[in-house]
Amino acid sequence: MMKTPSRRGFIGSALAGLGAAALSGCDRLVQSGPTDRILRSTEHLTMKAQRALQARGTPAAEFSESDLSPVFRANGTRLPASDEYARLMDGKFADWRLRVDGLVQKPLGLSLDDLMRLPSRTQITRHDCVEGWSAIAKWQGVQLGRILGTAGLSPGARYVVFHCADELEQSLDGSGRYYESIDLLDAWHPQTILAYAMNDRPLPVEHGAPLRLRVERQLGYKQAKYLMRLEVVSSFDRLWGGNGGYWEDRGYEWYAGI
Repeated sequence: MMKTPSRRGFIGSALAGLGAAALSGCDRLVQSGPTDRILRSTEHLTMKAQRALQARGTPAAEFSESDLSPVFRANGTRLPASDEYARLMDGKFADWRLRVDGLVQKPLGLSLDDLMRLPSRTQITRHDCVEGWSAIAKWQGVQLGRILGTAGLSPGARYVVFHCADELEQSLDGSGRYYESIDLLDAWHPQTILAYAMNDRPLPVEHGAPLRLRVERQLGYKQAKYLMRLEVVSSFDRLWGGNGGYWEDRGYEWYAGI
């Protein structure tokens, strides 16, 4: 049975209306200058409103196995088109490593086995896409906060940036590669996990194998797939468009709370 805080539902409804009016889909966006400025201004109101109404650890709704969706659409990239990813996939990700660096005291290089040996968290949650569809799945992985605690944060740390293997636009400077970010408040939320399993099976390629982010209080485009590196930063100034994410650099809101 669904356990949904009523204030979360209120915020979700408001955001859904905004998203439907402003955005045409998870994978495409055409924004005019004035529209972009409107979205940017409302983003800060959205974040402040949600955090004013919700305590630090307020959970997203969790469901039972009977609620699992029979079909869960794969949003975004279905298969990264890179030789490196193809090599890792052919080797069943045995050579894959998650780099953790930036403003940390102890940079890490974690294999999939390393992550799976850590205490895990399992949660059944709803994925809400800005296109307007939703689906419920069971996720298993390690809490992001545990990884950050192991690495240790350095002074000035404010955000975690997720660098991914999928490249949506070919570019010389890397600006076409997918990336996302969240702040430390969401990073330490108990439901923010790095998921390596979906519905009791290894994470499928179309859903982000070998590892994806689940930050359950935000919309689908924040759930970065094909994770390769976590970088802790103080700002987004040196990250391509400077807005904290691939789609954010193209007009989406950075804070996509629901």
